[in-house]
Amino acid sequence: MPDADVLLFFDAHPGALPLYEAFIQTVQRQTPQVRVQTHKTQISLYGRRLFACVSFLPVRRAANRPRDYITVTFGLPYRVESPRIDAASEPYPHRWTHHVLIARPEEIDGELMGWVREAAAFADRK
Repeated sequence: MPDADVLLFFDAHPGALPLYEAFIQTVQRQTPQVRVQTHKTQISLYGRRLFACVSFLPVRRAANRPRDYITVTFGLPYRVESPRIDAASEPYPHRWTHHVLIARPEEIDGELMGWVREAAAFADRK
C-alpha cells in the first residue's frame, strides 16, 4: 500500500498510480538500496544521489498523450538514441537527462530498467 504522500501525489491522477506501483516495485527489486522521496511535482529515487524521478511532465503533445501515464526521468553520460525517449537534453557536458512516458505496465521492461540501473550507477560515481 502506498504511503499518504504518494497517494496525495496521485490524487489528481489516480489512474496512473498502478503504473507507478509497478515501476517502483521493479526498481526496488533491482536496486534494493533505493530511497524514495515524494515531493510536490515529482517522486525522486536516490542511491547515493538522485538518479531518477517519476512525474507527470507532459513530454508529448496533449493529442499524443494518453489519459493515464507517468514520466520516468533519468540521467546518463550519453544521449540514448531510441524511439522510446520522448525528450532528451544535455544540461551539463556529458550529462544527458532523458524522459520516457509510460502508459502501460508492459513498458516497464528490461530496456527501461537497464537505463534506470545504469543511471543509478552513473549517479553513484559522481
